[in-house]
Formats: sequence, structure tokens, C-alpha cells
Amino acid sequence: DSTEDVESAEEAGNEEAAVNPYTKPDFLESNEDIEDARKYIWQEYLNQVRSDEARKEEVDKRVMTFGEATMKYGAFILGEPDESGYPLFIALHGGGQSDTPDLNNSQWVQMTSYYQNSVENGIYVNPRGVRDTWDCHFNPESYPLYDRLIENMIAFYDVDPNRVYLTGFSAGGDGVYAIVAKMADRFAAANMSAGHPNGLPLWNLYNMPLQLQVGENDTAYERNVVTARYGRLLDEYQEELGGGYIHNTYIHQGQGHNFRDNSMSDQKVMADSAAWLESGDSAVVEVDANAIRFMEQYVREPLPERVVWDLSQRAEQRTGESFYWLQADSQLTEGKIVVSCDRETNSITVEECSIAGEVTFLLSNDMLDLFAPVTINTPDGSDTVTVAPDYDLLYETTMQRGDCNYQFAAKITVDFEQQ
Repeated sequence: DSTEDVESAEEAGNEEAAVNPYTKPDFLESNEDIEDARKYIWQEYLNQVRSDEARKEEVDKRVMTFGEATMKYGAFILGEPDESGYPLFIALHGGGQSDTPDLNNSQWVQMTSYYQNSVENGIYVNPRGVRDTWDCHFNPESYPLYDRLIENMIAFYDVDPNRVYLTGFSAGGDGVYAIVAKMADRFAAANMSAGHPNGLPLWNLYNMPLQLQVGENDTAYERNVVTARYGRLLDEYQEELGGGYIHNTYIHQGQGHNFRDNSMSDQKVMADSAAWLESGDSAVVEVDANAIRFMEQYVREPLPERVVWDLSQRAEQRTGESFYWLQADSQLTEGKIVVSCDRETNSITVEECSIAGEVTFLLSNDMLDLFAPVTINTPDGSDTVTVAPDYDLLYETTMQRGDCNYQFAAKITVDFEQQ
């Protein structure tokens, strides 16, 4: 498959972007009206982004700035898109804390090809850490920059928002942990190699598969042991909530910090990472540990039937306040909610909630019947409410998320402080 640098924003964008082929409905009185409005608003969003000179310059120069931080990136097209567009693979380099930029620059260059060779069809992007610090990939400004990067790739390069993937090695693995803990709703799957979680909880990964990899002898910062512990932690989450948290945990036999998570051949890993951790069981199996192949088998469900949201994991400088179809004021940074929606009963059920404040359920016609009463079940009782599909809300949520899957026509807010 041929590889080429992404073309300019002008070439990538639709030359007729200013023309909207859809018609704005006068009212939202049916699902057909909502669908018409969604198409019209999405095209309006694309028109705005593609005609934004700042956005075009970001894509042309492959440089984005937020606050005092600048993110450079390389971008490459491989193969051809399918009917839903290109998958996007974001790959984070190693390095981290450095007195000069030389180490991180060299690692950034290496990441140009490191995982790219495993991609047959897709857009491969390798961002450079925004600062030469240990948390180079997850400085406070990094998170809104990842949002911006993904939004630009969707708007300019026909990226499928349901096939956005994140992988990283060493300091890049540190970044994967931090980013998915806060932005799991952006990704279809992720791979973490040779990194450290720095104590982060991973409750928010209920709907996002994660592969963890480390060398058996990677003892610095106890990366080997901590990786196995986090595999076990995801096992515990899965058991506690009765599902979710798809994951692999691979401890590579006899390997140190570097191992072949980009190999096209099978690798020897511990047969049971938990048993290796607890008793030193060194039985091995051969597995396909290729990071790209693990990730690309998954497609994001943007409106999952069940969502787990741990509000302690919020990136303070992100402009959005939503996670999947939930929304809460950015000042709410404590507590956790487990909630599900059921199309058959047209209901939302709050299974548990330790949040003291308001949580808004953003509703799409893909989730529930918005023209029928919606039942809200909480631990304190049930209530039935009627919602009114709202064009302005559709517009607002489209512009906020830059994702055609996160267009919401109605909402219901519950104050859990009063529950």
C-alpha cells in the first residue's frame, strides 16, 4: 500500500463546502424532521470548519496551539478509505523529561514509522509532546489539543469518528493511560506499551477496549508489576459491573523496556499475567501482540446502552462538559455515576450515583423515542417526563463535539444533590 503525506486543507476539504445540500426543517415534529436537521446542521458545521482560516492553517502546517502549549504532528495517508471513511491512528512517542528537546525530537521522528508499518488503510498521526516534561503527552493543554486534532481530521480528511485509535510506547504509554482515562468517549480502542498509569483510576473505560503490554524485565518504576496490577484492576472492574472493560494484559517473556508490539509475528507472553504477578507463574503462550491489529478490530459505540463516568477524571482545560451522552458542569469533579438507557422501555436507569450536583442526560433519537414519555429511574424512585426535541440543542451539541454521532435533540437534567 502506498503512503503519502496528507495534502493541504484546501485540497482535503470539499471545494463546495459553502453549499449546504440539505434543508433546515421548520419544526422538529418527527424523527424524519430530526434526521433532516442533523444532516443540515452537520453540513453547516463542516462548512464553518473548512472555511475557518485558523483551522486550515493548523492542518496545512500540522501545528496547533492552545494557551501556551503547541502541538506539532506528522500525518500520513495509507491505502484507501472505505464507505465510512478512514480510521485514524494516533501514535505517541517515548522520551518525556529532557533538558533539551533532542531526545523527544528523535523519539518523535522514530514514531513516524514505528506503528505506521502495521497500518494498511488509515491516517497515521504522530503528535509531538507539547513540552519536554515527564508528562509530555498529557500536559493540561494536551487534552483540548487532542480534541482539536480529531475534529480537524474528521472535518478535513474524512476520518470515521467511530474508528479513532490511540497507541503509545514508554512516555507515550504514560500518555495513553492519562488520555483514555479522561477521553474514552473519543476512541474506539487503545494500546498502552511500556508506560506507567501513575495511579489513575480507569472506570471510564467501560466501553473502550484497552491492551496493556510490558516487558517482563522492565523494572524501572516497576512498570512490569504495575502493568500486571492494572490488568487485574480491569478484571476487578469487569467483575464488579458485570461486563465491559474489554482488555488484554501481555507481559512479554524475557523482554526489558523494549519489545515488539509492532511485530507481524506472534510474541511470547505470560499465559496468565495475574498468576505471574501473584505467584511468579512463568508459563507462556504465543499471541498476536500487534498494537494496530488489536485496536482496529473495534468500532466505537458512541451512544452505549450503559455508561460509567468517574468525574474525578476530567481534563480541566477541555472546553466540553460531556462524556458520551452525559453532561455535567465542569466544576463537578468528584463522584461516579453508572447509568443505562433502554429503547424498549424508553427509560433511563441510574444504577448508582455518588455525584452531588446536576447531571444532564443528552438524548438522541438513536437512543430513545423522543416523542413518547421517558421514564427516569433513580435509586430514590421513578419519574416520567416529556421532552421536546430542540433544534438549538442539536446545533449546540454538534458544534461542541465536532462529531456527527453526538448530536442531541433533547435533554433531561436530574439534581442528585436533591435525591
